[in-house]
Amino acid sequence: MKEINITTHIAVYNNINELSFTVNSLMQQAIETRKNAYAPYSKFRVGAAILLENGKIVLGSNQENAAYPSGLCAERVAIFQAGAIYPNVKIVTLAITAASDTNPTTTPIPPCGACRQSIAEYEFKQETPIEIYFMGETGAVYKSNSIGNLLPLSFDKTSL
Repeated sequence: MKEINITTHIAVYNNINELSFTVNSLMQQAIETRKNAYAPYSKFRVGAAILLENGKIVLGSNQENAAYPSGLCAERVAIFQAGAIYPNVKIVTLAITAASDTNPTTTPIPPCGACRQSIAEYEFKQETPIEIYFMGETGAVYKSNSIGNLLPLSFDKTSL
């Protein structure tokens, strides 16, 4: 038997003001987009902003549905929109912010499993890592240099 050790590297910023100007601006857009979330059931609003290699910004917010599996997370709304509008342009950075209408959200909220898999697909497709920044409504911001830190041993087309 052999063991595999998996290590995750996350940079921690105390707050949004410690981010570079570019990433701070991207996160501010995610915060504004979070307000557009349609979250009547969970009362949990998420905003995502993607910076593309061509300098364009693509936004997304979560969109719920009474038939729960029919909704879509902010990250996938943004990443699928980027893929549809700019199919051959690399994603450089993804900023995510989440807030609850009922409870303070002061710790960083990472992408869910389905979003991690979708991000992994695009990272694999473009053959370059995507920087991912995520936060709650306020407080610390976490940065991962690649989805590999959040989804080790990922499933991709080489598994098929």
